[in-house]
Amino acid sequence: MDYRRRILDDRLDDLQPHLRALAIFGPKAVGKTATAQRRAASVVDLSKAPQRQIIALEENVLTSLPGPVLIDEWQRLPEVWDAVKRAVDAGSPPGHFILAGSAAPRGAVVHSGAGRIVPVRMRPLSLAERDVETPTVSLGALLNGNNEVAGRTRIRLADYVEEITGSGFPRIRSLPAVVRRAELDGYIDNVVQREFLDQGFQVRKPAILHDWMSAYAAATATTTAYSKILDAATPGQSDKPAKATTMTYRDALASLWLLDPIPAWAPGRNHLDRLGQAPKHMLADPALSARLLGLDASALLRGDQGSRQLGEGAILGRLFEHLAALSVVSYAEAAEARVRHLRDQRGLHEVDLIVARPDGRVLAIEVKLADHVDDQDVRHLHWLRQRIGDDLVDALVVNAGSDAYRRRDGIAIVPLALLGP
Repeated sequence: MDYRRRILDDRLDDLQPHLRALAIFGPKAVGKTATAQRRAASVVDLSKAPQRQIIALEENVLTSLPGPVLIDEWQRLPEVWDAVKRAVDAGSPPGHFILAGSAAPRGAVVHSGAGRIVPVRMRPLSLAERDVETPTVSLGALLNGNNEVAGRTRIRLADYVEEITGSGFPRIRSLPAVVRRAELDGYIDNVVQREFLDQGFQVRKPAILHDWMSAYAAATATTTAYSKILDAATPGQSDKPAKATTMTYRDALASLWLLDPIPAWAPGRNHLDRLGQAPKHMLADPALSARLLGLDASALLRGDQGSRQLGEGAILGRLFEHLAALSVVSYAEAAEARVRHLRDQRGLHEVDLIVARPDGRVLAIEVKLADHVDDQDVRHLHWLRQRIGDDLVDALVVNAGSDAYRRRDGIAIVPLALLGP
């Protein structure tokens, strides 16, 4: 398969040649190995027992190999993390080590790589990386005060639904739809049956873990309390898992990079008070959420809500927001910005996505699964502009329409397919 260049590649171009060690984290099948291999002169694959045995016996092999050296699936031999740290301290050359994999299993003794091993996160493909459309509006440019907004797309609702269910995992999305569904189901089953165990977490009742993941998927793009997620996972059951057990589910999924929640925004200046603190729930890929809810493209287009219902609004709208958030986070990180959400404690005002620059100024984004935008759709953006003034760099509504333009009030309207890094 031809390599598809990722947005992260630009950041790696800037960082990797100058860093003695860099680690690429992300969920399985996201493309970490393919990206890292293109930068490596030597590859150590620790998913293979013979290579684990060699490195365990003689870690100096890592410094003797021609660099850059990719250490793939490093978590299979957690001690290698400290071996790299020691090599960096001993003066390994810039650009010598690339580690790829997940977090170390629970209980493994791994020292901090702070100052020695710089982490970067790889996510599933953003919409701009899928080549479904050529973006005409740059998030980075908007963050820098460029207010140019224009373009037209033929991408419509059915196309967005296809992207939601088709997944951003490079290998999976290229398959026929029926095979994709089987692959995604297998991916989820592997997490429940194997990955938790590999991470050092015992799962006594895999069915309950699967149900909890389904309930979490039903809470996509909401701030639903974890107690409500548990209730939705175990309706009518008197012997519900303990809260500590469900927090273990959350922590293990986070360590596998399968949770990608949007944290609440904490403004650096005192413009706002009484803001909510709960994150917006999102899995790594909206296709996983759709499969956990038993939804395919035709079911979403029929308006089906899936096997569980949790949260306000139609699930399709929230999965569209998930696709938008996945994309915006990738674009924002390319611009060295962070993505948050805003919701006050009373729920009177909320903004779906807040893209925060390092200097504290922000770009505010509402996400609407609609082909037109009216005054009601932009009221929270106007409220935020009134509250924070010049700290609002720009405001836009990301939608499923055909044209990118600015309203008379200055709010930008941008179809998701036309938004890029």
